[in-house]
Amino acid sequence: MTPPDALDAAVNAARTYLAGLPDRPVGARASLEELRAALGGPLPQVGTDAVRVVTELARHADAGIVASAGPRYFGFVVGGSLPAALATDWLVSAWDQNAGIYALSPAASVVEETATQWLLELFGLPATASLGFVTGGQMANATCLAAARHAVLRKAGWDVEQQGLYGAPEIDVVVGGEAHVTIFAALRYLGLGAARVRTVPVDGQGRMRPDKLREALSGTVGPTIVCAQAGNVNTGAFDPLDEIAGIAGGRGAWLHVDGAFGLWAATSPGRRALTKGLERADSWATDAHKSLNVPYDNGIAIVADAGAHRAAMTSTAAYIVKAADDRRDPDDWTPEFSRRARGFTVYAAIKALGRSGVSEMVERSCVEARGMAERLRKGPGVEILNDVVYNQVLVRFHPGGGGDVDANTRAVIERVQQDGTCWLAGTTWQGKAAMRISVSGWSTTDDDIARSADAILKASRGPS
Repeated sequence: MTPPDALDAAVNAARTYLAGLPDRPVGARASLEELRAALGGPLPQVGTDAVRVVTELARHADAGIVASAGPRYFGFVVGGSLPAALATDWLVSAWDQNAGIYALSPAASVVEETATQWLLELFGLPATASLGFVTGGQMANATCLAAARHAVLRKAGWDVEQQGLYGAPEIDVVVGGEAHVTIFAALRYLGLGAARVRTVPVDGQGRMRPDKLREALSGTVGPTIVCAQAGNVNTGAFDPLDEIAGIAGGRGAWLHVDGAFGLWAATSPGRRALTKGLERADSWATDAHKSLNVPYDNGIAIVADAGAHRAAMTSTAAYIVKAADDRRDPDDWTPEFSRRARGFTVYAAIKALGRSGVSEMVERSCVEARGMAERLRKGPGVEILNDVVYNQVLVRFHPGGGGDVDANTRAVIERVQQDGTCWLAGTTWQGKAAMRISVSGWSTTDDDIARSADAILKASRGPS
């Protein structure tokens, strides 16, 4: 069969899936055993027609597909895929471009260059900052912290890229008590150790306390990196970045901001105050899938010191033709050589939305989250744990007549997941079991919030 035949099969399957997405049960409907039976089997000894492969895969996988691209998925901050970005992602696969260096795909390089300019303007960050398109928030944090490691050791007279960490000056890393797990993973990857960090206490919403940061930094003497947070994964709260930037700057520390989804608050006039002082940091990490709603995978690593960023990431070989002028070689800014041309989908999303559309989409998710909290708050025994300042809602469910609140909350979560109207997950917040609702999909409407809140409140009343 020719490629267009297989593409037609894929388009037909995708159209069917997308058409049913608004009313599809949100969670997976098949068990592990059923999926293994449908998708497993021995290694094929002979090939199968491409159209049949695509058609059967779409049919057999369907019951194990989670409708995270739909309007009522609130389990994690994952967003969906805007139509322009989704369609562009299909083109990216058809073009099959390696976006490692300019010579491999001039178009991919220029699109990344343009998208970089647009993103820096949207976030209100320095136009001279560098930006790399990586796989997600995890690698965005790792890339930024690699640049931080280079810069603080360079200041101490050490070239970590050439000399490694053996014998290097020790680096103090200071994080908030609610730092995301990806920060610790990045520190492991970089040889800085996840358990060697200095942890700063947080307030009741998970925000780093500046007074405690000042105390923590008073005990550091060498190269220092401070990791702050824009958007707590549970409460959505933002560290007081302006005050933190002043304290870190006074100590000569590198300030990194993990803004996996919260960095996008800077694009919205209604939420921008949450990010006050953001531009004073040295690096920023975010994920375009979470709030810009482009397809996976698409993390963004931004560094104010472009020299440090490039020194930490760039590499070359005799057979690699690097640009001799100001052309962009994308692998100068990411840990990867061969990689997908992921800048195209960011370009398409911003082009389709414009500044006003990006702002409106971010603001709408915050408004919908507040609407969800207000609806749920009216239910008996419902407790909203957080100040809903962004797109996160934390909920506990107290059983009538007393009882174990943690157990009851977990039971409500399970009933909601089984119901299928919406999907959300549980968490533990400051020692308490809670339902975590994350609103970040572009297609979520007031009606979706109302339907979901009704389903949650029904589940809170006990088994039907």
